[in-house]
Amino acid sequence: MSVDENGTVLESKSAVRNAVEHACLNVALPVDVHTHLYSARFGDLLLWGFDELVTYHYLIAEVCRTNRSVSPDEFYAMSKSEQAEHIWQSLFIDESPISEARRGVLTCLEAYGLDVESRNIEEYREFFASTTVEEHIDRVFETANCERVVMTNDPFDDQERPVWDAGPEDDDRFLAALRIDPLLVTWHDAQPRLEQWGYEVHMDLGGPTLDEIRRFLMDWSERMDPVYMAASLGFNFQYPDEHPSTPILDQAIIPACKELGIPFAPMIGVKRQVNPSLRLAGDAVGKCDIGMVERLCRHNPDCDFFVTLLSRENQHELCVAARKFPNLMPFGCWWFLNDPSIIDEITRERLELLGNSFVAQHSDCRVLDQLVYKWEHSRRTIARVLIDKYLDLHATGWRLTREQIEEDIRGLFGQNFLDWTGNGGVSRGPAEGIAKAMR
Repeated sequence: MSVDENGTVLESKSAVRNAVEHACLNVALPVDVHTHLYSARFGDLLLWGFDELVTYHYLIAEVCRTNRSVSPDEFYAMSKSEQAEHIWQSLFIDESPISEARRGVLTCLEAYGLDVESRNIEEYREFFASTTVEEHIDRVFETANCERVVMTNDPFDDQERPVWDAGPEDDDRFLAALRIDPLLVTWHDAQPRLEQWGYEVHMDLGGPTLDEIRRFLMDWSERMDPVYMAASLGFNFQYPDEHPSTPILDQAIIPACKELGIPFAPMIGVKRQVNPSLRLAGDAVGKCDIGMVERLCRHNPDCDFFVTLLSRENQHELCVAARKFPNLMPFGCWWFLNDPSIIDEITRERLELLGNSFVAQHSDCRVLDQLVYKWEHSRRTIARVLIDKYLDLHATGWRLTREQIEEDIRGLFGQNFLDWTGNGGVSRGPAEGIAKAMR
Protein backbone atom coordinates (compact mmCIF):
# COMPACT_ATOMS: atom_id res chain seq x y z
CA MET A 1 0.00 0.00 0.00
CA SER A 2 1.14 3.54 -0.74
CA VAL A 3 0.81 6.56 1.50
CA ASP A 4 -0.22 10.06 0.48
CA GLU A 5 -0.95 13.24 2.44
CA ASN A 6 -4.37 11.83 3.43
CA GLY A 7 -3.09 8.53 4.81
CA THR A 8 -2.75 4.92 3.71
CA VAL A 9 -4.19 4.42 0.22
CA LEU A 10 -6.20 1.22 -0.26
CA GLU A 11 -5.25 -0.07 -3.67
CA SER A 12 -7.17 -3.33 -3.98
CA LYS A 13 -10.76 -4.41 -3.43
CA SER A 14 -9.68 -6.77 -0.67
CA ALA A 15 -7.82 -3.94 1.08
CA VAL A 16 -10.94 -1.77 0.95
CA ARG A 17 -13.13 -4.59 2.20
CA ASN A 18 -10.78 -5.41 5.09
CA ALA A 19 -10.34 -1.76 6.09
CA VAL A 20 -14.08 -1.10 6.22
CA GLU A 21 -14.87 -4.25 8.16
CA HIS A 22 -12.05 -3.63 10.63
CA ALA A 23 -13.13 -0.03 11.21
CA CYS A 24 -16.80 -0.91 11.69
CA LEU A 25 -15.96 -3.60 14.23
CA ASN A 26 -13.20 -1.74 16.08
CA VAL A 27 -13.73 2.03 15.93
CA ALA A 28 -14.66 3.30 19.39
CA LEU A 29 -18.28 4.39 19.55
CA PRO A 30 -18.16 8.15 20.30
CA VAL A 31 -21.67 8.28 21.74
CA ASP A 32 -24.79 6.13 21.70
CA VAL A 33 -27.20 8.99 21.04
CA HIS A 34 -30.35 7.47 22.56
CA THR A 35 -30.66 4.92 25.37
CA HIS A 36 -32.78 4.29 28.45
CA LEU A 37 -29.71 3.58 30.58
CA TYR A 38 -28.70 5.27 33.82
CA SER A 39 -25.50 5.69 35.76
CA ALA A 40 -24.94 3.79 38.99
CA ARG A 41 -26.19 6.62 41.18
CA PHE A 42 -29.75 6.07 39.89
CA GLY A 43 -29.91 2.76 41.74
CA ASP A 44 -32.67 0.41 40.63
CA LEU A 45 -33.49 2.54 37.59
CA LEU A 46 -30.38 1.04 35.98
CA LEU A 47 -31.40 -2.41 34.78
CA TRP A 48 -28.70 -5.04 34.34
CA GLY A 49 -28.04 -8.76 34.70
CA PHE A 50 -29.43 -12.00 33.37
CA ASP A 51 -33.01 -11.77 34.61
CA GLU A 52 -33.44 -8.21 33.31
CA LEU A 53 -31.89 -9.13 29.98
CA VAL A 54 -34.21 -12.10 29.48
CA THR A 55 -37.37 -10.27 30.61
CA TYR A 56 -36.87 -7.39 28.18
CA HIS A 57 -40.27 -6.34 26.83
CA TYR A 58 -39.42 -7.56 23.30
CA LEU A 59 -39.11 -11.05 24.75
CA ILE A 60 -42.27 -10.66 26.82
CA ALA A 61 -44.20 -10.01 23.61
CA GLU A 62 -42.58 -13.05 22.00
CA VAL A 63 -43.30 -15.43 24.87
CA CYS A 64 -46.93 -14.31 25.10
CA ARG A 65 -47.22 -15.09 21.40
CA THR A 66 -45.49 -18.46 21.35
CA ASN A 67 -46.53 -19.90 24.72
CA ARG A 68 -50.22 -19.17 25.12
CA SER A 69 -50.59 -21.56 28.05
CA VAL A 70 -49.60 -18.64 30.29
CA SER A 71 -51.71 -15.49 29.92
CA PRO A 72 -50.19 -12.01 30.16
CA ASP A 73 -51.85 -11.51 33.55
CA GLU A 74 -50.40 -14.79 34.80
CA PHE A 75 -46.99 -13.84 33.45
CA TYR A 76 -46.95 -10.46 35.17
CA ALA A 77 -48.06 -12.09 38.44
CA MET A 78 -44.77 -14.04 38.48
CA SER A 79 -41.64 -12.81 40.22
CA LYS A 80 -38.85 -11.47 38.04
CA SER A 81 -36.85 -14.69 38.39
CA GLU A 82 -39.92 -16.80 37.53
CA GLN A 83 -40.56 -14.66 34.46
CA ALA A 84 -36.95 -15.12 33.34
CA GLU A 85 -37.15 -18.89 33.79
CA HIS A 86 -40.44 -19.06 31.89
CA ILE A 87 -39.01 -17.05 28.98
CA TRP A 88 -35.77 -19.04 28.97
CA GLN A 89 -37.61 -22.34 28.81
CA SER A 90 -40.18 -21.19 26.25
CA LEU A 91 -38.00 -19.16 23.89
CA PHE A 92 -34.53 -20.66 24.29
CA ILE A 93 -35.05 -24.33 25.20
CA ASP A 94 -38.38 -25.26 23.64
CA GLU A 95 -37.61 -23.29 20.46
CA SER A 96 -34.49 -22.24 18.59
CA PRO A 97 -33.65 -18.69 19.77
CA ILE A 98 -33.48 -17.30 16.24
CA SER A 99 -35.26 -13.95 16.66
CA GLU A 100 -33.12 -10.83 16.96
CA ALA A 101 -34.00 -10.25 20.62
CA ARG A 102 -33.28 -13.86 21.56
CA ARG A 103 -30.00 -13.96 19.65
CA GLY A 104 -29.04 -10.77 21.44
CA VAL A 105 -29.15 -12.48 24.82
CA LEU A 106 -26.78 -15.15 23.55
CA THR A 107 -24.46 -12.54 22.06
CA CYS A 108 -24.16 -10.91 25.49
CA LEU A 109 -23.48 -14.17 27.31
CA GLU A 110 -20.86 -15.19 24.75
CA ALA A 111 -19.18 -11.77 24.92
CA TYR A 112 -18.77 -12.18 28.69
CA GLY A 113 -17.06 -15.55 28.17
CA LEU A 114 -20.01 -17.59 29.41
CA ASP A 115 -20.78 -21.02 27.98
CA VAL A 116 -23.88 -20.57 25.82
CA GLU A 117 -23.97 -24.27 25.00
CA SER A 118 -24.41 -25.19 28.68
CA ARG A 119 -27.77 -23.34 28.80
CA ASN A 120 -27.16 -23.06 32.54
CA ILE A 121 -29.21 -20.22 34.04
CA GLU A 122 -27.61 -20.52 37.45
CA GLU A 123 -24.13 -20.15 35.97
CA TYR A 124 -25.23 -16.98 34.21
CA ARG A 125 -26.88 -15.57 37.33
CA GLU A 126 -23.79 -16.32 39.41
CA PHE A 127 -21.65 -14.39 36.94
CA PHE A 128 -23.69 -11.21 37.42
CA ALA A 129 -24.09 -11.74 41.18
CA SER A 130 -20.31 -11.90 41.57
CA THR A 131 -19.77 -8.30 40.47
CA THR A 132 -20.80 -4.82 41.52
CA VAL A 133 -22.85 -2.52 39.33
CA GLU A 134 -19.87 -0.18 39.02
CA GLU A 135 -17.61 -3.00 37.86
CA HIS A 136 -20.23 -4.20 35.43
CA ILE A 137 -20.70 -0.75 33.91
CA ASP A 138 -16.96 -0.68 33.24
CA ARG A 139 -17.12 -4.16 31.71
CA VAL A 140 -20.05 -3.31 29.43
CA PHE A 141 -18.53 -0.07 28.14
CA GLU A 142 -15.24 -1.85 27.46
CA THR A 143 -16.89 -4.84 25.77
CA ALA A 144 -19.11 -2.62 23.61
CA ASN A 145 -16.13 -0.30 22.88
CA CYS A 146 -18.37 2.64 23.76
CA GLU A 147 -17.21 5.99 25.10
CA ARG A 148 -20.52 7.56 26.15
CA VAL A 149 -24.25 7.07 26.13
CA VAL A 150 -27.12 9.54 26.21
CA MET A 151 -29.68 8.70 28.88
CA THR A 152 -33.41 9.46 28.80
CA ASN A 153 -34.13 11.70 31.80
CA ASP A 154 -37.68 12.51 32.84
CA PRO A 155 -38.31 15.23 35.45
CA PHE A 156 -41.88 13.91 35.76
CA ASP A 157 -40.58 10.54 37.00
CA ASP A 158 -40.97 10.39 40.78
CA GLN A 159 -38.16 7.85 41.10
CA GLU A 160 -35.69 9.79 38.96
CA ARG A 161 -36.37 13.35 40.06
CA PRO A 162 -34.84 13.02 43.58
CA VAL A 163 -31.55 11.85 42.06
CA TRP A 164 -31.26 15.12 40.15
CA ASP A 165 -32.32 17.06 43.24
CA ALA A 166 -29.26 15.58 44.95
CA GLY A 167 -26.86 16.98 42.35
CA PRO A 168 -25.58 16.73 38.76
CA GLU A 169 -24.36 13.60 37.02
CA ASP A 170 -20.77 12.77 38.00
CA ASP A 171 -20.02 9.87 35.62
CA ASP A 172 -18.73 11.45 32.40
CA ARG A 173 -19.84 8.45 30.33
CA PHE A 174 -23.51 9.25 30.92
CA LEU A 175 -24.94 12.32 29.19
CA ALA A 176 -28.44 13.62 29.84
CA ALA A 177 -31.39 14.13 27.50
CA LEU A 178 -34.34 16.08 28.87
CA ARG A 179 -37.48 14.01 28.16
CA ILE A 180 -40.63 16.13 28.00
CA ASP A 181 -43.41 13.87 26.69
CA PRO A 182 -46.04 14.98 29.26
CA LEU A 183 -45.86 18.60 28.07
CA LEU A 184 -46.84 17.57 24.53
CA VAL A 185 -48.87 14.40 24.98
CA THR A 186 -50.66 14.64 28.34
CA TRP A 187 -50.82 18.34 29.20
CA HIS A 188 -53.90 17.64 31.35
CA ASP A 189 -51.66 15.56 33.64
CA ALA A 190 -48.56 17.75 33.39
CA GLN A 191 -50.28 21.04 34.28
CA PRO A 192 -51.26 20.16 37.87
CA ARG A 193 -47.80 18.78 38.54
CA LEU A 194 -46.09 21.94 37.31
CA GLU A 195 -48.47 23.96 39.44
CA GLN A 196 -47.62 21.81 42.45
CA TRP A 197 -43.92 22.48 41.84
CA GLY A 198 -44.46 26.25 41.97
CA TYR A 199 -44.97 27.19 38.32
CA GLU A 200 -47.88 29.47 37.47
CA VAL A 201 -49.51 27.44 34.73
CA HIS A 202 -53.12 27.19 33.59
CA MET A 203 -54.87 24.39 31.75
CA ASP A 204 -55.98 26.80 29.00
CA LEU A 205 -52.38 28.08 28.62
CA GLY A 206 -53.52 31.54 29.74
CA GLY A 207 -51.54 34.13 31.66
CA PRO A 208 -47.82 33.39 32.07
CA THR A 209 -48.23 29.65 31.37
CA LEU A 210 -45.97 29.40 28.32
CA ASP A 211 -43.26 31.51 29.93
CA GLU A 212 -43.52 29.32 33.01
CA ILE A 213 -43.17 26.13 30.95
CA ARG A 214 -40.07 27.62 29.40
CA ARG A 215 -38.77 28.47 32.88
CA PHE A 216 -39.39 24.87 33.93
CA LEU A 217 -37.34 23.65 30.95
CA MET A 218 -34.52 26.04 31.71
CA ASP A 219 -34.52 25.05 35.40
CA TRP A 220 -34.22 21.37 34.53
CA SER A 221 -31.63 22.03 31.83
CA GLU A 222 -29.52 23.72 34.48
CA ARG A 223 -29.75 20.58 36.62
CA MET A 224 -29.24 18.02 33.86
CA ASP A 225 -27.08 19.83 31.29
CA PRO A 226 -28.87 17.90 28.49
CA VAL A 227 -27.46 17.37 25.00
CA TYR A 228 -30.99 17.59 23.56
CA MET A 229 -34.68 17.70 24.54
CA ALA A 230 -36.79 14.75 23.41
CA ALA A 231 -40.33 13.46 23.19
CA SER A 232 -41.81 10.19 22.00
CA LEU A 233 -44.85 11.08 19.95
CA GLY A 234 -47.72 9.12 18.49
CA PHE A 235 -48.01 8.33 14.81
CA ASN A 236 -50.95 10.76 14.58
CA PHE A 237 -49.19 13.72 16.21
CA GLN A 238 -49.66 16.91 14.21
CA TYR A 239 -47.97 20.29 13.96
CA PRO A 240 -49.42 22.85 13.81
CA ASP A 241 -52.59 21.76 15.54
CA GLU A 242 -55.29 23.10 17.82
CA HIS A 243 -53.94 20.86 20.58
CA PRO A 244 -51.96 22.62 23.39
CA SER A 245 -48.83 20.96 21.99
CA THR A 246 -48.47 23.57 19.23
CA PRO A 247 -48.19 26.72 21.41
CA ILE A 248 -46.10 24.75 23.91
CA LEU A 249 -43.69 23.84 21.11
CA ASP A 250 -43.69 27.28 19.50
CA GLN A 251 -43.46 29.42 22.62
CA ALA A 252 -41.71 27.24 25.20
CA ILE A 253 -39.84 24.18 23.94
CA ILE A 254 -38.29 25.53 20.74
CA PRO A 255 -37.31 28.89 22.30
CA ALA A 256 -35.68 27.01 25.19
CA CYS A 257 -33.77 24.75 22.78
CA LYS A 258 -32.56 27.79 20.83
CA GLU A 259 -31.46 29.57 23.99
CA LEU A 260 -29.61 26.47 25.18
CA GLY A 261 -28.15 25.72 21.75
CA ILE A 262 -29.42 22.13 21.73
CA PRO A 263 -31.68 20.23 19.31
CA PHE A 264 -35.22 19.09 19.86
CA ALA A 265 -35.55 15.36 19.18
CA PRO A 266 -39.06 14.23 18.24
CA MET A 267 -39.28 10.44 18.03
CA ILE A 268 -42.47 9.80 16.11
CA GLY A 269 -44.61 6.80 15.22
CA VAL A 270 -45.72 5.03 18.39
CA LYS A 271 -49.18 3.49 18.49
CA ARG A 272 -49.81 3.16 22.19
CA GLN A 273 -51.24 0.07 23.86
CA VAL A 274 -52.78 -1.81 20.95
CA ASN A 275 -52.75 -4.72 23.41
CA PRO A 276 -52.95 -3.28 26.94
CA SER A 277 -52.63 -6.71 28.55
CA LEU A 278 -48.97 -6.74 27.45
CA ARG A 279 -48.28 -3.45 29.31
CA LEU A 280 -44.93 -2.00 28.14
CA ALA A 281 -44.77 -4.72 25.48
CA GLY A 282 -48.19 -3.72 24.12
CA ASP A 283 -47.21 -0.71 22.00
CA ALA A 284 -47.13 -0.90 18.19
CA VAL A 285 -46.20 1.24 15.19
CA GLY A 286 -48.02 3.62 12.84
CA LYS A 287 -47.02 5.69 9.82
CA CYS A 288 -46.78 9.40 10.60
CA ASP A 289 -47.30 12.51 8.48
CA ILE A 290 -43.84 13.62 7.32
CA GLY A 291 -45.34 17.02 6.58
CA MET A 292 -45.36 17.65 10.30
CA VAL A 293 -41.58 17.28 10.43
CA GLU A 294 -41.18 19.50 7.37
CA ARG A 295 -43.32 22.21 8.94
CA LEU A 296 -41.33 22.11 12.17
CA CYS A 297 -38.10 22.57 10.23
CA ARG A 298 -39.49 25.24 7.90
CA HIS A 299 -41.11 27.33 10.62
CA ASN A 300 -38.01 27.14 12.84
CA PRO A 301 -34.91 27.36 10.62
CA ASP A 302 -32.76 28.48 13.55
CA CYS A 303 -33.58 25.39 15.65
CA ASP A 304 -32.09 21.96 15.00
CA PHE A 305 -34.24 18.82 14.93
CA PHE A 306 -32.78 15.40 15.67
CA VAL A 307 -35.37 12.98 14.33
CA THR A 308 -36.09 9.29 14.27
CA LEU A 309 -39.30 7.74 12.94
CA LEU A 310 -40.68 4.35 13.93
CA SER A 311 -42.36 3.26 10.72
CA ARG A 312 -40.29 1.64 7.97
CA GLU A 313 -42.64 3.26 5.45
CA ASN A 314 -41.59 6.76 6.62
CA GLN A 315 -37.85 6.33 6.10
CA HIS A 316 -37.60 7.44 2.46
CA GLU A 317 -39.69 10.55 3.17
CA LEU A 318 -37.44 11.38 6.13
CA CYS A 319 -34.36 11.17 3.92
CA VAL A 320 -35.91 13.46 1.33
CA ALA A 321 -36.94 15.94 4.04
CA ALA A 322 -33.39 15.94 5.42
CA ARG A 323 -32.07 16.81 1.95
CA LYS A 324 -34.22 19.95 2.06
CA PHE A 325 -33.57 21.06 5.63
CA PRO A 326 -30.03 21.31 7.00
CA ASN A 327 -31.52 21.74 10.48
CA LEU A 328 -32.85 18.15 10.30
CA MET A 329 -30.66 15.15 11.14
CA PRO A 330 -32.08 11.60 11.01
CA PHE A 331 -30.74 9.15 13.54
CA GLY A 332 -30.85 5.47 14.26
CA CYS A 333 -33.15 2.57 13.53
CA TRP A 334 -35.57 2.82 16.39
CA TRP A 335 -37.40 0.05 18.26
CA PHE A 336 -39.12 -2.21 15.69
CA LEU A 337 -36.59 -1.09 13.04
CA ASN A 338 -33.65 -2.42 15.07
CA ASP A 339 -33.34 -5.65 13.07
CA PRO A 340 -30.45 -6.42 10.70
CA SER A 341 -32.52 -6.62 7.51
CA ILE A 342 -34.13 -3.25 8.17
CA ILE A 343 -30.93 -1.58 9.42
CA ASP A 344 -29.32 -2.71 6.17
CA GLU A 345 -32.09 -1.20 4.04
CA ILE A 346 -32.35 2.09 5.93
CA THR A 347 -28.59 2.62 6.08
CA ARG A 348 -28.24 2.08 2.32
CA GLU A 349 -31.10 4.47 1.64
CA ARG A 350 -29.63 7.19 3.85
CA LEU A 351 -26.12 6.84 2.41
CA GLU A 352 -27.49 7.09 -1.12
CA LEU A 353 -29.58 10.19 -0.38
CA LEU A 354 -27.66 11.96 2.40
CA GLY A 355 -24.05 10.83 2.15
CA ASN A 356 -22.61 10.60 5.64
CA SER A 357 -24.75 13.35 7.18
CA PHE A 358 -26.75 11.27 9.66
CA VAL A 359 -26.25 9.02 12.67
CA ALA A 360 -26.58 5.43 11.57
CA GLN A 361 -27.69 3.81 14.79
CA HIS A 362 -28.51 4.06 18.47
CA SER A 363 -29.18 1.18 20.81
CA ASP A 364 -32.37 2.30 22.61
CA CYS A 365 -31.10 0.05 25.43
CA ARG A 366 -33.29 -0.45 28.48
CA VAL A 367 -30.90 -2.98 29.99
CA LEU A 368 -27.21 -2.13 30.36
CA ASP A 369 -26.08 -5.41 28.82
CA GLN A 370 -27.97 -4.69 25.61
CA LEU A 371 -25.30 -2.12 24.79
CA VAL A 372 -23.10 -5.11 23.97
CA TYR A 373 -25.39 -6.99 21.63
CA LYS A 374 -27.20 -4.15 19.91
CA TRP A 375 -23.95 -2.56 18.83
CA GLU A 376 -22.25 -5.86 18.00
CA HIS A 377 -25.12 -6.74 15.66
CA SER A 378 -25.41 -3.23 14.21
CA ARG A 379 -21.67 -2.90 13.60
CA ARG A 380 -21.67 -6.08 11.50
CA THR A 381 -24.77 -5.11 9.55
CA ILE A 382 -23.50 -1.59 8.83
CA ALA A 383 -20.13 -3.04 7.82
CA ARG A 384 -21.78 -5.09 5.06
CA VAL A 385 -23.50 -1.99 3.72
CA LEU A 386 -20.40 0.18 3.83
CA ILE A 387 -18.23 -2.46 2.17
CA ASP A 388 -20.55 -2.32 -0.85
CA LYS A 389 -20.58 1.49 -0.90
CA TYR A 390 -16.83 1.91 -0.62
CA LEU A 391 -16.24 -0.76 -3.26
CA ASP A 392 -18.56 1.23 -5.54
CA LEU A 393 -16.32 4.27 -4.97
CA HIS A 394 -13.17 2.24 -5.49
CA ALA A 395 -14.52 1.01 -8.84
CA THR A 396 -14.61 4.59 -10.13
CA GLY A 397 -10.91 5.03 -9.44
CA TRP A 398 -11.47 7.21 -6.37
CA ARG A 399 -8.56 6.97 -3.94
CA LEU A 400 -9.65 5.69 -0.54
CA THR A 401 -7.58 5.78 2.61
CA ARG A 402 -7.91 3.80 5.79
CA GLU A 403 -7.93 7.00 7.82
CA GLN A 404 -10.80 8.58 5.88
CA ILE A 405 -12.89 5.45 6.18
CA GLU A 406 -12.33 5.34 9.93
CA GLU A 407 -13.29 9.00 10.24
CA ASP A 408 -16.46 8.43 8.19
CA ILE A 409 -17.48 5.48 10.33
CA ARG A 410 -16.83 7.29 13.58
CA GLY A 411 -19.09 10.03 12.25
CA LEU A 412 -21.88 7.61 11.44
CA PHE A 413 -21.49 6.08 14.91
CA GLY A 414 -22.18 9.37 16.70
CA GLN A 415 -19.47 11.91 15.94
CA ASN A 416 -21.76 13.51 13.34
CA PHE A 417 -24.18 14.40 16.12
CA LEU A 418 -21.44 16.06 18.14
CA ASP A 419 -20.09 17.95 15.12
CA TRP A 420 -23.58 19.06 14.05
CA THR A 421 -24.33 20.46 17.47
CA GLY A 422 -21.23 22.59 17.57
CA ASN A 423 -18.18 21.01 19.15
CA GLY A 424 -17.37 17.59 17.74
CA GLY A 425 -13.86 17.42 19.11
CA VAL A 426 -15.05 16.92 22.66
CA SER A 427 -16.00 13.32 21.94
CA ARG A 428 -12.36 12.34 21.49
CA GLY A 429 -11.33 13.48 24.94
CA PRO A 430 -12.78 13.70 28.44
CA ALA A 431 -16.53 14.06 28.52
CA GLU A 432 -16.61 16.56 31.38
CA GLY A 433 -18.79 19.52 30.48
CA ILE A 434 -19.66 18.10 27.06
CA ALA A 435 -23.09 19.69 26.88
CA LYS A 436 -21.74 23.08 27.90
CA ALA A 437 -18.96 22.78 25.35
CA MET A 438 -21.47 21.93 22.66
CA ARG A 439 -23.26 25.24 23.13
